Amino acid sequence: MTQSVDQAIAGFNPALPLAVALSGGADSVALLVVCAEKWPGQVSAVHINHGLQAAASLFEDHCRALCQQLNVPLRVQKVDASKQAGQSPEDAARQARYIAFSALALVESNGATIKSIAIAQHADDQVETLLLALSRGAGLAGLSAMPAHWQREGLDYYRPLLAVAGADIRAWLAQRGVAFVEDPTNQDEQFTRNRIRARLMPALRTAFPQFLDTFARSASHAAQGQLLLDEVAAQDVELVARSADGLPRIKALQALSRPRQANALRYWLKQNFQCVPSAAQLSELLDQVADCTTRGHRIHIKVGNGFVQRSSDVLAWYNP
Repeated sequence: MTQSVDQAIAGFNPALPLAVALSGGADSVALLVVCAEKWPGQVSAVHINHGLQAAASLFEDHCRALCQQLNVPLRVQKVDASKQAGQSPEDAARQARYIAFSALALVESNGATIKSIAIAQHADDQVETLLLALSRGAGLAGLSAMPAHWQREGLDYYRPLLAVAGADIRAWLAQRGVAFVEDPTNQDEQFTRNRIRARLMPALRTAFPQFLDTFARSASHAAQGQLLLDEVAAQDVELVARSADGLPRIKALQALSRPRQANALRYWLKQNFQCVPSAAQLSELLDQVADCTTRGHRIHIKVGNGFVQRSSDVLAWYNP
């Protein structure tokens, strides 16, 4: 069930000190205000300036003014969010943000190292993420949408407003008279997420009034299924990997069913190399594993930003 802003924060208990990712938009402004009220002196804000639009300086100025009003320390991080070949602008910006956030693991707030970062995605964002995953033919990992809590490079990340509707966040701000900035790029329908927000979300709200709850429940079921697949994959990788270097043995892989081979290889690639193969790449790799019955059979397949190749009796991945 969706919650109010106050209900969501009442159940939010991260390790302190806490940094709030502050864009200047409605959602992050509400998150900072409510967290600063709950933990006075234990909350700081970080604003990531991507430098991708003319309004970037306005966002930064608004964040500075808000933090001064709340008596909350603000750290502004300017990042290079230019995309690489084959990378979407959204992914480039996301990776740049994580690099900036990771630096906070070494930052002190009131004499204590920052331990947690709160990000302001809400229930509408969760459904948009699920619909975006469906539009791309995603598997369970994509259909799980966004987790409420995860860890990365020494920091705990949280999305405490994930069960709060976007409209309720804006109503909460209006009641308190708190100003925020509108991001003009949110109206640009060249981005798939914005088309989903502008066209699909209103239609779903009309046809299925409870869709924020029911779609989020489906994402939760998918997340549980993915956890189970990961547990099986971890066991299978341990079973098929050569103990000395953790590389999967081809004959041991061939003893597994094709779905378990796919699950194990996907897990091995992601856990060890942060590499996520496309469906076509994984299918080709599985075909090559199945055909690998002679000493001279060569495997050398593009997977993610690197290659999987046969090395004697095992598979290896490398990034040239």
